[in-house]
Amino acid sequence: MIRTLTAALAATVLAAPLAAEPVPYTFDASHSQVIFSYNHLGFSTTYGMFSGFEGEIMFDEENPENSSVSVSMPVTMMFTGWEQRDQHFMSEDFFNASAQADAGNDMVSFESTSIQVTGENTANITGNLTMNGITNEVVLETTLNQSQPFPFGPNEGVPTLGFDATTTLSREAFGVGAFAPAVGDEVEVMISLEAQQAS
Repeated sequence: MIRTLTAALAATVLAAPLAAEPVPYTFDASHSQVIFSYNHLGFSTTYGMFSGFEGEIMFDEENPENSSVSVSMPVTMMFTGWEQRDQHFMSEDFFNASAQADAGNDMVSFESTSIQVTGENTANITGNLTMNGITNEVVLETTLNQSQPFPFGPNEGVPTLGFDATTTLSREAFGVGAFAPAVGDEVEVMISLEAQQAS
């Protein structure tokens, strides 16, 4: 009887599907952007952008809460469309980019710490955002736009993810709050990215 039960248990274990492991996806740098905006003296909204950056998503399709994301980029990748403004942002008034590079603090990075699924294709991704050598917890309200094989070209058939996310940051919280409140302290952040399964 014991031998029969043992054999039945072994057969059940062997027949059960293995738990899925998160699969690595790397960002498509040509289709991944971070757009930020802030109010200028109540007259207008100023926009800026980071693009061309790299990062990785560990994606668990069956259990999205087990997924994770990491990304980093030098602050000098910031682009606002006006060279004088870009130079001002890199000056001592804001990021002091040269000194930060010497201190090893010139990277903007995000590392997720938890994911809360909020709907069929939505989740809140909590993580640590480091900027200007200061780390704060932020929450990205995220939508999975699409998960399917890429439809054409050299990457045809490669599993591909597309996400949009938003959050609001305080400049002061990251030590770059100069000229607030005349220039808005709150920065609206919009993220759109594609990532393809690593080969």
